[in-house]
Amino acid sequence: MPKAVEEKKPKKKALKSLIIVESPAKSKTIKKILGESYTIEASYGHIRDLPSKGLGFDIENDFKPTFVVIPEKAKVVESLNKAAKSADRIYLASDPDREGEAIAWHVRQVLDVPDSKIQRIVFNEITPKAVKEAVETPRGIDMQKVKAQQTRQILDKLVGFKISPILWEKLRNYRLSAGRVQSVALRMIAEREAEIEAFVPVEYWSLGAVLSKNKFEFEAELSRHKDKKVEIKNKEEVDKIIKELEGAKYKVQKITPRDSVRKPSAPFITSTMQREASSKLGYGVSKTMQVAQKLYEGIELGEEGSVGLITYMRTDSVRISEDAQVAAKDYIFYNFGDKYYPKTPNDYAKKGKGGKNVQDAHEAIRPSYVEKTPESIKKYLSSEQYRLYKLIWSRFMASQMENAAVKNITVDIDAKDYVFKIGSSVVVFDGFLKVYQDDEETEVVKKFPELEVGDELKFHKLNPEQHFTQPPPRFSEASLVKQLEEYGIGRPSTYAPIITKIQQRGYVEKIEKALKPTILGRTVSEQLVKHFTDIMDYAFTASMEHKLDDIADDKAVPANVLNDFWKPFSQTVDSAKANMENVVIESDVNCPNCSKKMVVKTSRFGKQFLGCSGYPECKTMAPLGDGKSEPIPDEPSDELCEKCQGEMVAKVGPYGKYLQCLSAECKARKRIVVSTGVKCPKCTAEKRDGELIERKSRFGKIFYGCSKYPDCDFVVWAEPNGETCPDCGSLLVKKFLKRGNKIDCSSKECKYSKPMEE
Repeated sequence: MPKAVEEKKPKKKALKSLIIVESPAKSKTIKKILGESYTIEASYGHIRDLPSKGLGFDIENDFKPTFVVIPEKAKVVESLNKAAKSADRIYLASDPDREGEAIAWHVRQVLDVPDSKIQRIVFNEITPKAVKEAVETPRGIDMQKVKAQQTRQILDKLVGFKISPILWEKLRNYRLSAGRVQSVALRMIAEREAEIEAFVPVEYWSLGAVLSKNKFEFEAELSRHKDKKVEIKNKEEVDKIIKELEGAKYKVQKITPRDSVRKPSAPFITSTMQREASSKLGYGVSKTMQVAQKLYEGIELGEEGSVGLITYMRTDSVRISEDAQVAAKDYIFYNFGDKYYPKTPNDYAKKGKGGKNVQDAHEAIRPSYVEKTPESIKKYLSSEQYRLYKLIWSRFMASQMENAAVKNITVDIDAKDYVFKIGSSVVVFDGFLKVYQDDEETEVVKKFPELEVGDELKFHKLNPEQHFTQPPPRFSEASLVKQLEEYGIGRPSTYAPIITKIQQRGYVEKIEKALKPTILGRTVSEQLVKHFTDIMDYAFTASMEHKLDDIADDKAVPANVLNDFWKPFSQTVDSAKANMENVVIESDVNCPNCSKKMVVKTSRFGKQFLGCSGYPECKTMAPLGDGKSEPIPDEPSDELCEKCQGEMVAKVGPYGKYLQCLSAECKARKRIVVSTGVKCPKCTAEKRDGELIERKSRFGKIFYGCSKYPDCDFVVWAEPNGETCPDCGSLLVKKFLKRGNKIDCSSKECKYSKPMEE
C-alpha cells in the first residue's frame, strides 16, 4: 500500500515591523536590540505645526487648531509613508513626554495606513529590556497628553502673535518678540539687575581672638555678649569691645560634641542636572542637554556597538525602577561592602516635590547600566560626554548609598562678659561621599589643640576685620532654572529653549556665566510688566502650568482653559495698543560727532549697537556696552585711504574695528583684517594662497575663516596655533579654559589634546 504523502505546512511569514523615532541618532541602538526584522525610521522632531501665517486656530470654534506639514519635512513625511505601507506593524516610539506624545499623534495623522496597524510604545531608557518590554506592551496614543501639549502651543501662539506686533510698533524694532514663559524669565533677570543697582552695602565687623595652649595657636571668633548675639556695625563699636576686653582672661567654658549625618541627594532630574553641570563642569543648560541627548540615544562602545548609557533626560521625577535599585545595591555591596548600603533603600519618590505636580511616570536621570563605570568606557567617550556621564553615574550611585557620619565639636571660650567660639566638623564615616561630593561643605576642619573645660588660654591679640554686605548675585543659567522651577514656571523640556531664546533676541547677555539684561531687554520687560500685568505675573504663569497638568490628567477641558485665558487677555491687548507709548531706547552716551544722544538700535542680524539719534544726517555708530559709558575713542592709523590717499583712523563699530577716512568728502571705510599667520589647509591642498583671519559671526562670536572667502569656506571656531594634529593631520587650536589652557585638535572626531605651554 503506497505511503500517504505528508502535506507540507507553509512557513509562517515573518511580520515586518516599522518603528518611528524622533531622532535618527537612536536608530542604531534600537536596531541592534531588535534585529533585522525591524526597520527604524525617524521623524526628525515635529513634522507638523500651526501655520506660520495667522493664528492657525479658530477662536470662535473652541480654538480648533489647523496643522500643516512643515515645508522642510515634506520629504520626511513621504519617506515615512513609503516605509509604513510595506510594514505589517507600526510602532510610534517618540520620546516619553507630552511633546513626544504630540509628535506620535502628528505622525499618525500623516500616515496613509489603517489605524489597526499603528501602536504607541514608550521607554525611559534604550536598553534591551526596556525596548523589548515596550514592543511587547504597546498602547494607544494618550490624547490627554496631546491635548495638553496643543493647549500649551495655542497659549504660546496667542501671547506671541498678539503682543509681539505691539512691541514692533511701539519700540520700532521688528526683531522683538514676547513669549508666555520667556518674558517672565526676562522679568526675573531684569528685576534682579534692578535689585543689584539699588543695593546699598551695609558695613559690619567681625572680631577674632588669637589664643594658644602649649604654644599651639588658633583663632576663635566673637559670638555673644551676655547671652545675646553680637552684631558689630562700625569701627566705633568694635573699638569699644576691644577696650572692654583689655586684661581679660580667656577660659574654656563649654565643649559641645555633636554627631550628625549628611544625607545623599536624590538622583538627577533635568533641572538639578543642569545646575550641577553648570557649577561643576561649567556647562550651559543647552550644552548639558545636547551632551545628555547623545548619552541617552547611544554611544558606540567598540565591538559592543551603540549603547544607550542614561535614561531619558527630560524629567522632573526622582523615581527609579526596582531593577535599577537592585543593580545599584549589588554594585555597592560588591565594590564597597554592606556598611555602605542603607538598612532601608533610599526612596526619594515618597518625599515628593513640595506639592508641585511631577509630569508623568518618568524615572530620574540615571545610568542605564551601573556596571558601565565612567572609567571603564572613558576611551569611547568625548571629554564632555565622559564628564557628564561621570556626574550622572556618581550622583545616582551616591543616592543609593548610606549617609555620611560627621562629628562636630563646638568650644565656647569666656572672656569677661563675652563668649568666643571655635568649631570643627570631621567626617568619621564617608558613606555616599565615597563616590560623590556635592556643593555643601561637609568638613570644616579648624585645627586647634585638645581643650578641656576650665583651660585658661594664653592671649596673643585681637583681630578686628571690616566687611560689607553683598548684593544678590546675577542669575546664572543654572540658578535661573532653579528659580523658574521654584516658582513652578516651565517644564524640563522648556528650560533650555527659554534661556537660549532670551539671549538670541538680544534681551540678555552672558558675562562670565552671569545673565545680564541689555538696555533693550530691560525696556521690553518694563513695558510688558506695565501693560501685561497678568502675563508677566509669576503666580499667574505658574497657574497656567498647573492647568496644563490638569488637562493631561483629564481634570480640565482645553476649550475652557483657553476661553478663560483669552477673554481677559484680549481686553489687555486692546488696552496696550491704545495706551502703550512709543519708546526710543536712549542711552547716556552722547554722539562724539554731533553731541546728540545715542540710541539703541538693532541690526538686521539681531546685533544691538548704539546709533546717533540724528540719523540719517549723522551716521555715527558705536558698540552698545552698558549704554552708560562714552564710546571708545578713535585710534590713529598709519594706513592711507585707497580712494583719496587721505589719513585714516581706527574706529569700533557694532561689528568690531574698522578704518575710516578722515576726509569729509570721502569717508571711505575698510575692515581691519587680523591675520593668524596660519595657512588655510583647504587652500593649501587646492594650491591657493589663502590664510586664516579673524572674523565675527552675525551673532558676535569670533571664528577663524579663510581670507579667500567666498571661494573657500574653511572655518575653525578657536584660534589655530599653526601646528597640525599628530593623530589625524587636522589643525590644532588653542582652548582657554578656567581649569587650564590646552591645545586641542580641531576635528570633532579626533580626541587629541595636550597642555598649552605658558
